[in-house]
Amino acid sequence: MTVTLIESEEQARRPLTPAEVFKVTAARETTLARLLMLYISTGLFFMLLPGTFLGVWNLVAISGSRAANSVLPTWIQAHGHAQIFGWIGTFILGIGFYSLPKLRRAHPFEMSVAWVTWGLWTSGVILRWLTNVYQWHWRVLLPLSGALELAAFLIFFRTISGHRPQDSGKQRLEEWIFVVIAGSIGLLLTLLINLGAAVFLVRWGTSPEVPASFDQSFLVLQTWGFLVPFVWGFSAKWLPTFLGLGPIRGRVLLLAVALNSLGVLAAFLSRPRVAALFLLAGITFAVHALGLFALPERPAKIRGAHSSFPAFVRIAYLWALVAAGLAIWAASVMRPQGIWGASRHALTAGFLATMVFAIGQRVIPAFAGRLLFSAKLMFISLLLLTAGCLLRVTAEILAYQGFFLSAWSWLPISAVAEMTAVTVFAANLIGSFARRPPSAWV
Repeated sequence: MTVTLIESEEQARRPLTPAEVFKVTAARETTLARLLMLYISTGLFFMLLPGTFLGVWNLVAISGSRAANSVLPTWIQAHGHAQIFGWIGTFILGIGFYSLPKLRRAHPFEMSVAWVTWGLWTSGVILRWLTNVYQWHWRVLLPLSGALELAAFLIFFRTISGHRPQDSGKQRLEEWIFVVIAGSIGLLLTLLINLGAAVFLVRWGTSPEVPASFDQSFLVLQTWGFLVPFVWGFSAKWLPTFLGLGPIRGRVLLLAVALNSLGVLAAFLSRPRVAALFLLAGITFAVHALGLFALPERPAKIRGAHSSFPAFVRIAYLWALVAAGLAIWAASVMRPQGIWGASRHALTAGFLATMVFAIGQRVIPAFAGRLLFSAKLMFISLLLLTAGCLLRVTAEILAYQGFFLSAWSWLPISAVAEMTAVTVFAANLIGSFARRPPSAWV
């Protein structure tokens, strides 16, 4: 008995053989791939049902009544929360758990942490959506949803940042990591303010509706302060390779983040025109830092993706420039409702969603150990999204501002085009997950 115990302890202490290391690594990669697919599938659920379906319903109602205020504000806010946090936020957490430790060459983390984070985050987003739509026991569920989302992010951030790179003494952090950190800080501030607003509404409000005056500034933080830096960070990491670009201008990109942050701060100080100018300067410097419109130094790596992939990435950044330009216009007129809406949609659908569609269909199947189900479906989803966004942005300006009343009838068409786009995008990723890994093919 004693001899057996000693032998077991010696086996536990001895170095693993190369075969054993390979087996352990392969098992962890399989688990990570399954974890990523869970996060992505959850994000797709929020994108399709609580997000896009409710958004289409809202837009059809607005078009039918020809009045932007014909839909409950809580329903519009439920749609936005599902899209920003339920869809893109869940994608960011899943991709972050999968890729950030690898990109930083950090030590592995406990897998149970990622499962707990998923449970907390998903529960928080679902509760927020149900609270806004049905308002059932909202004084309890609204702050609970905010607390669950904040707890999930704190666990995620602690896990990712708490594992130092294995060669931390040899290499300095690259600029793209600082940009992702800026996005993480933006997300933390968003979640803290979200919880604070929930507590305020419970104490002094009459419904879970966030006041419009505050929501305008809060949306700037959610989009420009949280999502945009994340996209810039991962763009700096992946686009030079995918698009064959030259090295990024790291200091210029950090300047872009600083200008962008000043724009978000100005929005909270009720200086919309100053905010818009800073945001436009930030996205302009970001485009220059990435070298998106310079001549590529190498052919783009489009294997497994549609050949139009580089073009749609550039179109996405053009939408971001349009969004900032429209924000300047909106801040300069008396009745800017339609222009503000067009600016937000140009950013969320034109820039953010297009980048998720383009980069997501390029990297997510590869991370999961699969090949993209269909490059043609990738092109169709991006084309429909771009067409729907163009129609929606144009219609909001023309209809809401009273320039061309027939444009009200364009809104449902744009909604159907975008809903079809997100459905095709979801089907393409689910089809990719359903395929066997290439190593299992015969």
